[in-house]
Amino acid sequence: MLLSRFQSQIDELIPRGGRLLLAVSGGRDSVVLADLCRRAGLCYDMAHCNFHLRPGDCDRDEQFVRALAQQQGVPCWVAQFDTQAYATDQHLSIEDAARRLRYDFFEQVRLQQGLDYIVTAHHRDDSIETFFLNLLRGTGIAGLHGIRPMNGTVIRPMLIFGRDEIDTYVRHRNLSYVEDASNASLQYRRNQIRHQLMPMLRQLAPSFDASMQQTMSYLSDVETVYKDAVTGLRQHLFHRVGERSAMDSSASMVGAGDDSEVIEIPIDQVRLLHPRRTLMYELLGPYGFSLTQIENLLDGLNALSGQRYLSPTHLIVKDRYKILLASRNWVETPPPSLSERIILPPADLAVIREWSNARKAYFDADKLAMPLSVRHWHEGDRFYPFGMKGSQLLSDYFSNNKYSLIDKQCQWLLVDAEDRILWIIGRRTDRRAQVMSDTHHVLEVSF
Repeated sequence: MLLSRFQSQIDELIPRGGRLLLAVSGGRDSVVLADLCRRAGLCYDMAHCNFHLRPGDCDRDEQFVRALAQQQGVPCWVAQFDTQAYATDQHLSIEDAARRLRYDFFEQVRLQQGLDYIVTAHHRDDSIETFFLNLLRGTGIAGLHGIRPMNGTVIRPMLIFGRDEIDTYVRHRNLSYVEDASNASLQYRRNQIRHQLMPMLRQLAPSFDASMQQTMSYLSDVETVYKDAVTGLRQHLFHRVGERSAMDSSASMVGAGDDSEVIEIPIDQVRLLHPRRTLMYELLGPYGFSLTQIENLLDGLNALSGQRYLSPTHLIVKDRYKILLASRNWVETPPPSLSERIILPPADLAVIREWSNARKAYFDADKLAMPLSVRHWHEGDRFYPFGMKGSQLLSDYFSNNKYSLIDKQCQWLLVDAEDRILWIIGRRTDRRAQVMSDTHHVLEVSF
């Protein structure tokens, strides 16, 4: 009975003939997964992670899985991890570190061996435990649908089974497995939910498991509707501006998502949102911003421009009547790499004086205080624009050319040893060292 249901679920999740990578810990659930896959005639490899967290036991588990793979005649891929060191280095909990290491390794093996899907042994009780874990941590609707049966290339065909059904299958098939002693420890919150909370809820409501499965399925449908609404709102509010050309790719705009643009969010439209905090969290949360940062941003909508909020990947800046969202990748990019060379083509001076592009600029080398360097702009910076009379504050140039606060802080300037601005790189040169008819040495600067 369990086998036929498993086969039906596999057929529903993936096309026939797919090559699988089974995540096998050696515990009861993964051993059942391997047995079901073998009996269903599926094509699969096994993968096992030795996290070196339980002295002796981890090596025992590894040897068990290697022997199981040999018994079933399938390849077995094993990774060794110093999980504690990785968790410390990445500032992660042991559980989060192990999860990241595990799935990164599985995906690496899948790609290297040309396999189609990663298969894990999560079952219905695991999904219910995840529901309560997220509930206790505090979560949005996305954390309440439990574990999905398919997420990209990861499939979980055993979610249709409860722990009691798996126990019965193990006894009926007389399967051997290894027991992780930490599964019984009440030190971990998941085990507290498994061994204390869920038995109490089953006692209060005998139909608890079926009710939870129905509720999580309903919440998954609600999440789909909700996400569609948020996607529509994002398309309405997010205005992509300043898409970069070849010139801009290292000199002007920054990007959000694909690093090719800045996203503007009009503040007057943000004020109309209801519930504002929840919707803004749904809009900005995927970029790594916390709820606290978003609350502070909303509290400061009436404040002056310039407030900045950083996530691990993105930057938010309040700029007058809009909120700007951009990738940190470009904001924190090192200065452009410049190359300099002296050229001496007296007959071509007239051409050089008129010719320029975004990646090259020409100067009278004898009028420069060497060496040259690059920097960002400072308040009060002034330059003498080529082709214009007089000087101009750089802040005025930025305003006239509709620079945002992000654009200003990202713009690189070429200056000489006396800190004279020679080039708003990729944009405009200064005329004080321009090439003239009596120029003897021309400096070509490119990036």
